[in-house]
Amino acid sequence: MDLDVERLLGAVERTVSSLERDGQAARAVTLARSYATTVEDLWDAVTSAERIARWFLPVSGRLEPGGRYQLEGNAGGTISQCERPSYLGLTWEFGDELSWVEARLRSDGIGRSRLAITHTALVSDHWHQFGLGAVGVGWEMGLLGMELHLAQPDEPRLDAATFHTTRDGKALLVGSSAAWGRAAEAAGTDPDVARAAALHTAAFYTGDTVAPD
Repeated sequence: MDLDVERLLGAVERTVSSLERDGQAARAVTLARSYATTVEDLWDAVTSAERIARWFLPVSGRLEPGGRYQLEGNAGGTISQCERPSYLGLTWEFGDELSWVEARLRSDGIGRSRLAITHTALVSDHWHQFGLGAVGVGWEMGLLGMELHLAQPDEPRLDAATFHTTRDGKALLVGSSAAWGRAAEAAGTDPDVARAAALHTAAFYTGDTVAPD
């Protein structure tokens, strides 16, 4: 499958903010983009177990407020808030790490809808090494999966095990990592630190090595 890498990278809005969560330093990574579908259809794609598996990962559990979910081979957590069709809030529990995810949906003109995802994480050693890309790139690939699912709903989702080996896949992962590095700089991160984190993130996703300093 040929992908328009520049268009896909340019379609995503990327922002980051510093805050406190439970008395600890945290960072909120937000990415958003528009889709050619209704808010109701986009909400169904975000909250239906059958459809989540077609653009993101297979999911199990009780998908309702107060229920717990589990993504296959990834995070699990509790659904804390659900306001159809505009807001979903949940915890994101992976290993010993606890963070928080929010999805906001709204109309974006005739026949279009906007999805914004905010992932808030406490500042940790993992954050210092990878920066914004620790969560931003992964979610950006999810937004790509959503576009492909909405455009071709009967097609299987991208193969995450091989995507990084394709020309377009690698270009997207490297481009996304660099874009999150620029977002970090815009949010006040030291440019050298931001660029180093972007290189580590790209290497993590593509399997390449980072040259020593």
